[in-house]
Amino acid sequence: MKLTSFSRYLRKNPTDAEAKLWRYIRLKQIDGHKFRRQQNIDNRYIVDFVCLEKRLIIELDGGQHTKEIDRKRTEYVEQQGFEILRFWNNEVMENIEGVLLKILEKLKE
Repeated sequence: MKLTSFSRYLRKNPTDAEAKLWRYIRLKQIDGHKFRRQQNIDNRYIVDFVCLEKRLIIELDGGQHTKEIDRKRTEYVEQQGFEILRFWNNEVMENIEGVLLKILEKLKE
């Protein structure tokens, strides 16, 4: 499956945590910043959410990723000038206000 097709599939089939966070950050709801979800970065990696303007990536982890893949992806996107914020799925589900506050703080840096 091509990366663009796979990212489209992921957008149509989000995890519960991804769907919940997207409800709060879509349509420029966080301080006017636009986020995209399941975004293809340079036709190499798909990230959960990204604000291209601020070069900020948000990744939600539930244990489905391997550490080696995450390490390589993190290294690559950081070389491209992105910063990554990571949250556990249960953080989003149980403490969405805290997650949103951390995102907002990072956007204001």
